Amino acid sequence: MLIPIGVAVQVIVIAGAWFLVLNDLDSGTVLDNNTVGNWAHAAHAQIGAIVIPLLALALLIVSFFAKVPGGVKWAAITFGVVILQVFLAFVGFAAPLVGLLHGANALAVAAVAEVAAGKAKKASVTAPAQPAVVS
Repeated sequence: MLIPIGVAVQVIVIAGAWFLVLNDLDSGTVLDNNTVGNWAHAAHAQIGAIVIPLLALALLIVSFFAKVPGGVKWAAITFGVVILQVFLAFVGFAAPLVGLLHGANALAVAAVAEVAAGKAKKASVTAPAQPAVVS
């Protein structure tokens, strides 16, 4: 569930980033090639390019050992859409309309990560209890 939570944080910080930009523009700041992003843009970039991909990679690695039915498949799908998300972000700088796909794919990242989490939760609830070993 850390990945869907991360996506929610991403939505919050990117909204904050652009409202900060709008506030700066209202205050007379000029937005040009010399303008650097604000703290929220930086947070969005770091979480999206480092934190969430590392979480997706950790999920994929753990899925091989977790013995959750369908776990590896959903972890791999999650990892795939996360990598696609990073790719869409970088391409979006050169082709701004790709940013629409970046936003839409964020919903896919959250959705497939929640499916993976649901598979793990279901497996932990339905796992048979191990018999106690008596010496």
